[in-house]
Amino acid sequence: MKYGARNQIVATVSEIKEGDVMSQVGLEIPAASAMSSVMTTDSLRDLGIKSGDKVKVIVKAIHVLVVRE
Repeated sequence: MKYGARNQIVATVSEIKEGDVMSQVGLEIPAASAMSSVMTTDSLRDLGIKSGDKVKVIVKAIHVLVVRE
């Protein structure tokens, strides 16, 4: 499958917080960091995502912010 997004990261699903309508999928990425994705619970079930699965994370953002702390 082709994607317009160029930012693609291979990740492992670390946890799933499933709600009635929306669910949060925790992801471990190789950069010794973590990410998460929020999706509908229907999508989570349709994709069959389970903790421990290897997945590809496609990042498509309209804003990238640079901040100084």
